[in-house]
Amino acid sequence: MPDEPRTTAVILVTVGVLVGLSALTSRFSGRLGVPIALIFLAIGFLAGDAGFGLHFDDYALTFRLGTIALVVILFDGGMNTPASVMKNGLKPAALLATVGVVVTGALVALIATALGLDRQHAVLIGAIVSSTDAAAVFSVLRGSGIQIRRRVGVTLELESGLNDPMAVILTVACT
Repeated sequence: MPDEPRTTAVILVTVGVLVGLSALTSRFSGRLGVPIALIFLAIGFLAGDAGFGLHFDDYALTFRLGTIALVVILFDGGMNTPASVMKNGLKPAALLATVGVVVTGALVALIATALGLDRQHAVLIGAIVSSTDAAAVFSVLRGSGIQIRRRVGVTLELESGLNDPMAVILTVACT
């Protein structure tokens, strides 16, 4: 472990710079009308092998970090949703998060198969992209100035928290 203090310092500085960049760009995303998720993807792309060349191939650590991030995202969404709001939109949100995810996954798989992908990979891709990202939807709606009804917003918010576990279950089942 002779490189340990240096390795930890490089990791902390890299994460700090990426988080700082994300925070700075999030302030401008609303003004530009670009979803913040797209900006985060661009920053990640530029930081990786295709950009500045940060090489990361520890798949076990990636899995752990992704799982932790998913838990934090779902926990945060659940903690910020009032119980009174859940009563009104839970049924349509649960329907969208289950049936909607399965139907979307099946449609994507059908299209991928029609484009020449083998069935096994097409179904896996369908499962992976089957959940929607309500944060991106809200960002685009806000950026374009479109106002949605309260019940629709509540349903989208609840569905976004319920659909991720469904997509994870589908993806794990396919793998």
